Amino acid sequence: MSIEKVAESSTNSEPISKENTSESQGTHLNEKKLKKFYIGSIDQGTTSTRFIIFDGLGQPVAQHQIEFTQKYPESGWHEHDPMEIIASVHECIEKAVESFVEQGYDICDIKAIGITNQRETTVVWDTNTGEPLHNAIAWPDTRTKGLVRELKSQKGADKLQEICGLPLSTYPSSVKLIWLLRNVDEVRKAYDEGRLSFGTIDTWLLYHLNGGRANNVHVTDATNASRTMFMNLWTIQYDDGLLRFFELDREKIKLPKIVPSSCPESFGVMASGSLKGVRIAGCLGDQSAALFGQQGFSPGSAKNTYGTGCFLLYNVGEKPVISKHGLLATIAYDFGRNRKPVYALEGSIAVAGSGVKFLMDNMGFITHSHKISDLAATVENNGGCVFVTAFSGLFAPYWIDDAKGTLFGITHHTERGHIARATLEATCFQTKAILDAMERDSGHKLAELAVDGGMSNSNLCMQVSILELLPSSFWTSANYMKQTQANIIGIPVNRPAMRETTSLGAALAAGFAVDIWKEFDELKEINQKDRMIFQPNISREESAKMFKKWGRAVDMCRGWLDTDEYDGDF
Repeated sequence: MSIEKVAESSTNSEPISKENTSESQGTHLNEKKLKKFYIGSIDQGTTSTRFIIFDGLGQPVAQHQIEFTQKYPESGWHEHDPMEIIASVHECIEKAVESFVEQGYDICDIKAIGITNQRETTVVWDTNTGEPLHNAIAWPDTRTKGLVRELKSQKGADKLQEICGLPLSTYPSSVKLIWLLRNVDEVRKAYDEGRLSFGTIDTWLLYHLNGGRANNVHVTDATNASRTMFMNLWTIQYDDGLLRFFELDREKIKLPKIVPSSCPESFGVMASGSLKGVRIAGCLGDQSAALFGQQGFSPGSAKNTYGTGCFLLYNVGEKPVISKHGLLATIAYDFGRNRKPVYALEGSIAVAGSGVKFLMDNMGFITHSHKISDLAATVENNGGCVFVTAFSGLFAPYWIDDAKGTLFGITHHTERGHIARATLEATCFQTKAILDAMERDSGHKLAELAVDGGMSNSNLCMQVSILELLPSSFWTSANYMKQTQANIIGIPVNRPAMRETTSLGAALAAGFAVDIWKEFDELKEINQKDRMIFQPNISREESAKMFKKWGRAVDMCRGWLDTDEYDGDF
């Protein structure tokens, strides 16, 4: 029975196993051959680092993950120690390889390594010594609010997005670099003396994994470069006009060379450790990696990753689509070898899993992040609470820099469970707003949304957006955990059983470079077993009622910051 027929004929709200409802697609995998190949994947995220070793069938064999320090020196500031990030990568590699060997595998069977990383986070270091000149400024950091307002008033500001695909906001790397040049003496001096190196996290990792100053590998891939505002989206090269707008002299700053996301040579080899000599052959920004890991190879395919933030990418094919409705245009992936780059529209939500972490670390609501579902389940609905989680302003499709996190509807009735539920709902409503914008930009309604990331593990999180419409009697029934976010967006939600799709995407990119796979069709069966399809089962009118209330809350959170509140709050 097809998925569509199940949706039409069944009243059961149980998520449907894709394996049981659709024909297998694609070329049959040569399992005997592929089980002999292994690929390592470095996944350097916003709050943690992991290293996963996949087999040729896309299944994790060994892995290790550790969290690293989040630094918040002032309100709105978010930094990382660049050297701690490097140490975390080395530790994860060694621990995962140790597990791999203990299981009886041979290190020599690891054919390549891929890298995926948090994207806009900005690192600067001394070209001569290799030492970082400041903590990395993380992508959610909002210290540049005042700078962004200043830049928006400059001549040509309204033309930038047509060139690079990104609007001026606190999000991209460009404004973080300019802030460093203006406010950190060491950085400015290095720039003036022509010894300032710049990069996003992928560049910083590749520099160190290749031995640092000794080999001086200084590269980035097209997906990461497209997040800086320095790269022309049409030429896939740094744009002199963009650099002039930001008053950067290419003679004074070392920008990483832009290369394809899958390449057997450009990213170098491991210079030390148990994987010394293994080629680094793939590199993708985390959201592009997740799209590729979800097999978003065709125009019209899309995925939503629920991580620290939430990021929805929609494949638009081989030509950029510049958004008119608050989205970003970006490189989805570029696999070189005479293939054309593939582009995407992106909707970025600054706060998703970090909202849960806020309730845990700052408010003491829960002791572990996975307990959020239990807390939210202690109440029947959100109790009238709507939480606009604008901790870093609001990103797509709103781009409201002067918003702050705002909780509406608190009464004497409000409990922690209501706020927990409203926190989860915030991500769902913003996803809906992004999908609406994507439909207007592309002219096509998305047929299905693939999901992954930590928050997608929770059935409750995938269904929170319909709860306040259900009668009290519903909560005692088995149906409670079976409704889905599909209701608020009105299309099926497709969730894989193995949800490390970001790491998988980087591994696939590396595997392509070393010819484990040669065509996308060979990947169509990877990670397809036991996927769950969540079907919408409430009316459009009910969905619209909830979304209208969210929109009212967004309008009311605008203008919290005055124009004279630049780098801090007050």
